[in-house]
Amino acid sequence: MLKVGLTGGIGAGKSEVSRLFVSYGAVLIDADRIAREVVEPGTPGLAAVVEAFGESVLAADGTLDRPALGAIVFADPERLATLNSIVHPLVGARSAELEALAREDSVVVHDVPLLTENGLAPLYDVVVVVDASADTQLDRLVRQRKMQESEARARMAAQATREQRREIADILIDNDGPLDALEPQVRTVWSQLSARAGG
Repeated sequence: MLKVGLTGGIGAGKSEVSRLFVSYGAVLIDADRIAREVVEPGTPGLAAVVEAFGESVLAADGTLDRPALGAIVFADPERLATLNSIVHPLVGARSAELEALAREDSVVVHDVPLLTENGLAPLYDVVVVVDASADTQLDRLVRQRKMQESEARARMAAQATREQRREIADILIDNDGPLDALEPQVRTVWSQLSARAGG
């Protein structure tokens, strides 16, 4: 089994790369999806978040109000650290469970947005970083995700720098250009990863 850590800044195109990897046969473990699962209604995770941040982070239907929580934590590094201390151990435990189900010859891609920030690179055999300039990230967030520019800049500022991500990369995928320039790069990287997993 080859354990791959996949990361990239918000708007860099990491989700598209993970989608391509899956289409080639990767086993995907999506930290963001698991992070949502571990705070669904009735979970110990949601109870811990409400205890830490108060009832105002709950929507009327009892689910987590992500925008309300985001407004609290993205403006305050200490509150963000509190949230991470609740969610990250739960995500780690669930990721390990899912990884244990994969076949021995699998390429297991862990899609982890905060891999750099949390010093997780040593957990993986290979770290793949999807790289794009800050201008490209900002443009995608404002144009495609319809974020306000101030919110997009705040989200970007809350993450590791481009240089910090590049520093931990074993493989760098350049996604500063159009989508059709991405696929051939990802296919080449997939060939390298599957050869290592099989070897």
